[in-house]
Amino acid sequence: MKGIQLIEAAKIKFGIRTDKDLSEKLGVSIPTISLWKKQRREITPQQMAGLLNKASEKATSQALKTAIHPIVEFFGIDRCLSRGGKNSEIFSSKKENGDDHSYLSGLKEELENNNGIYIFFDSVGKAIYAGKARKQSLWKEMNRAFNRRRDVQTIRCVKHPMDRERIYRTSDVTHRQIVKRQKYLWHIASYFSAYRVVEDIIDNMEAMLLRSFPNNLLNEKMEQFASHRKTDG
Repeated sequence: MKGIQLIEAAKIKFGIRTDKDLSEKLGVSIPTISLWKKQRREITPQQMAGLLNKASEKATSQALKTAIHPIVEFFGIDRCLSRGGKNSEIFSSKKENGDDHSYLSGLKEELENNNGIYIFFDSVGKAIYAGKARKQSLWKEMNRAFNRRRDVQTIRCVKHPMDRERIYRTSDVTHRQIVKRQKYLWHIASYFSAYRVVEDIIDNMEAMLLRSFPNNLLNEKMEQFASHRKTDG
C-alpha cells in the first residue's frame, strides 16, 4: 500500500476530509502526512507500527482529557417536593409562577442526560455522601440518595411533638432529651457537586472518593477498585 492510499483510507474511516483533521486524529504533524502522501515506495511494517503507536498515544491522551468533566460544583440545595409529593428533590427547575427557570432547567437537563459521580456536602462544606450514577442518570441517582434514610445517617437533636392535638410546653415543663436520631440525607445536605465520567472508570472514581476520606462520608460500605473486585466465573 502506498502512503497516499493509507491517508485517503484513514480519512474515509474517520469521516474527515482535511490533512489538519487527520493530523489531530492520529497525533502526527501535517508535514509528516505530506511526506507520506509523496512517498512512492510501499509502506514498511516499521512505518505502520509507528503510525499505530502515534494514534494509540493520541487516543489515550484525548480520552484522559475528556474522562472527567465537572457539571456543577458546590451547588446550593433548595429542597422541594417531587411532582407526586412523595419524595424530596435537590432543587426545582420551575419558577414560582410555574415557568421554567433557564439556569436550573439547563442544569437539570445536564444531570438527566449524563452519568458519573456526585458528592453531597453539609452546611460547612464537609463531604457527607458520595455515590455513582452508572445505570441511571445523575439526576435520578442523586435524588434517590437524597431520600435515603439509614442507620449511619444520624444527628443529635430533639424530637418535638407537632401534631395538632398538642399545645406547646416549655422544656422545663416537658423534658425533651437530646439524642441521636436517624435522618434522611435531605435533612443534612446543603450542597452538591456532580461530574460527568466515562463509563469505564465510574466505579473506580467512586471507590477512590470513598477511600480518600472514609471518616467523613456517611457511606455504609467501602468500595473496592475494579481490579480488586471479585468477578464471576
